[in-house]
Amino acid sequence: MISKEHIIKRFTSYVTIDTQSDPNSDTTPSTKKQWDLANKLAEELKAIGMQDVTIDDNAYIMATLPSNVSHNVPTIGFISHFDTSPDFTGANVKPQIIKNYHGGDIVLNKEENIILSPDYFEDLKQYIGQTLITTDGTTLLGADDKAGICEIISAMEYLINHPEIKHGKIRVGFTPDEEIGRGAHKFDVEKFAADWAYTMDGSQIGELEYENFNAASAVVTIKGKIVHPGYAKGKMINSMYIATEFINSLPRIETPEHTEEYQGFFHLHTINGDVEQTKLQYIIRDHDKGHFEARKEVMQKLTNELNSQYEREVITTEIKDQYFNMREKIEPVMHIVDIAEEAMKQLNIEPLIKAIRGGTDGSQLSYMGLPCPNIFAGGHNFHGRYEYVPVESMIKATEVICKIAELTALKEKTT
Repeated sequence: MISKEHIIKRFTSYVTIDTQSDPNSDTTPSTKKQWDLANKLAEELKAIGMQDVTIDDNAYIMATLPSNVSHNVPTIGFISHFDTSPDFTGANVKPQIIKNYHGGDIVLNKEENIILSPDYFEDLKQYIGQTLITTDGTTLLGADDKAGICEIISAMEYLINHPEIKHGKIRVGFTPDEEIGRGAHKFDVEKFAADWAYTMDGSQIGELEYENFNAASAVVTIKGKIVHPGYAKGKMINSMYIATEFINSLPRIETPEHTEEYQGFFHLHTINGDVEQTKLQYIIRDHDKGHFEARKEVMQKLTNELNSQYEREVITTEIKDQYFNMREKIEPVMHIVDIAEEAMKQLNIEPLIKAIRGGTDGSQLSYMGLPCPNIFAGGHNFHGRYEYVPVESMIKATEVICKIAELTALKEKTT
C-alpha cells in the first residue's frame, strides 16, 4: 500500500521540526515554533490535493476530502496534534532508522551509554524483524503525535490516488497544544462539521479506546509563620511540616506507580516551599465518575481537618475539573467504535480495546458534540528519550484510516 520509504521520509520531516508546547504560556499556540510545522502541514495538504484547506489564527488546521460516492453517507473526521510534550526536549531531534530489528539492545547514544533495551521495554519484542525509528537518546522523538499526522496525510494521499476506493466526505484536523491539555479548547466543531471523528493518538498497534480518565487539578497552599528560630517556640508554624502531613494522609498506594488499568490515583507532581508557604500541585484521576468525585471530597475533607488544628486557616485547596470520561458520550453511538474494530479485523490486526490511562483531545471533543474514539498511531515510550515507533505500525494505521473510510461509505446516512 504505502512504501516504508515514503512513510519514513514524511515522518522524519515532521519530527525534525521542534514543536514543543509550553504550559506557562497563555497564547495559542503556546509557542511560536509550532507555526513552523503548522504552515508546512497546510501546504502539504494542498499539495496532495485536499480541498478547503484552512489554518486559523490559532494554528488549527482543517481540510476536506470530498465524497466519491453518489449516496448520502456520514461525514467522518481524523484528528491529530502537532505539538510535542514539554516533559522532555524536542529540539534538534535526530531520528535513527533501525532496519530489521534483531531483538536485542539498541544503542541510542554510544557516548552517553544510552540504551533502548527489551529487558526493560518488553514491547520491543513484538517488533523483531521490523523497521524502528528511534531517538539518538538526547531528545524525545515526537511520534506523539506526528505519527498520527503522517498516517492521516498518507491515507488521504492514498485515497486521492486510488479513486476506486469508495468513501464519503472526510474531514481532517490538526491541533496545537494537546500536550498541555488545550488541544480541543479552540477547535471549531461546527466548522469541522463531521458526524463523528477518530483521534490517531494511541500507542501500540491495535489500540482502540473510548474510555479515559475523569481528571482534575488540585493546588494546595499551606501558609506558615516565620519567626527567628531561636525564639520560635509556640510562635513558628512551618508550612513544610503541614504539607508533609497532608501528603502522608492521602492513600500512599493510590499513586501512579502503584496503580494500573481502571485504578485511579492522586499524583503529587510539584512541590515548592519554605517555612512561610508551601504549595503542592496534584492531579486527580479516576475512570469512575463516583470515585472521581469522592477523591476530590477526600482532599477537601483533609484540608478542613488540618485547618481545625489551628486557630486560623492555614490550608486552602483549589480543585479544577479538566476533562471527563468520554465513554458517556461514545456508548450511545457505539457503531463508530464497531466500524474501527471491524476495519482492524479486516486488516488482520487484533483490536486492543481498553481504557486510556490519561486524556485525549477526543474526550473534550466528545463533550463538545463530536464523538471521537482514539486509534493507535504506533509509538511507544512517549515523552522521553526512549520513544520509538515501528514503521510497519504506521503503515497499518494508515490502512486502518482508509478501511474505516471504505466501511463508512457502505452506510446510508439516516439523519
